[in-house]
Amino acid sequence: MGREAVILAGGLGTRLREVVGDLPKAMAPVNGKPFLHYVLRLLSGQNFDRVILATGYKNDYISNYFGNAFGRMSLRYSVEREPMGTGGAMLLASSLVDNDYFFVINGDTLFDVDMDGFQRSFLSENADLSVALKPMKNFDRYGSVSVDGQRIVSFNEKKYCREGLISGGVYILRKEWLKLNAPGEKFSFEKNMMERLTRTSLISAFISDSYFIDIGIPEDYSRASAEMLP
Repeated sequence: MGREAVILAGGLGTRLREVVGDLPKAMAPVNGKPFLHYVLRLLSGQNFDRVILATGYKNDYISNYFGNAFGRMSLRYSVEREPMGTGGAMLLASSLVDNDYFFVINGDTLFDVDMDGFQRSFLSENADLSVALKPMKNFDRYGSVSVDGQRIVSFNEKKYCREGLISGGVYILRKEWLKLNAPGEKFSFEKNMMERLTRTSLISAFISDSYFIDIGIPEDYSRASAEMLP
């Protein structure tokens, strides 16, 4: 079966509204292209066949712009009629996934992970969920992640860290594991599954020190325009 990804593209972009206007966050323009264009371009270069766009707020902006294909990748749409949280969006979109496991990408981050290596690691560990982690220094915007070998043992609250690992918003997970452990139809994947299940599920780490940017705040959105070429 071909490689599949769900992109979480339902965010409102509240903190970016003063600079990008009333658009879904993933559609924030970067050098004349929506940020989501760069995420899709990254996936198209890493042997993905199908992408499911988990949309919500102003979903027609996304579907009207991208249509049903990006290069050779087919695009499908999972539409939240009301906010369901990251976990709810993933659960809804998973009904369109054909494979037993799939990738998940945050639509407001770009993390240039080696997806081949990531997938091999996930399968060799026989994990329920694998999280791509980014080494970072001098940060307080993100919670840190503690690992023991290749196993994640805890997701820690946000506080200043001189150095550590953060979740880069790129995952591989088993569809059945998501369905069995989802606490409802609306929930935060990070809080209600990742943090809750570190002791009872095999959640593995894939550490990658490749390019990473998160446009969730205006400062990093401006940096994206300086660093990313259309």
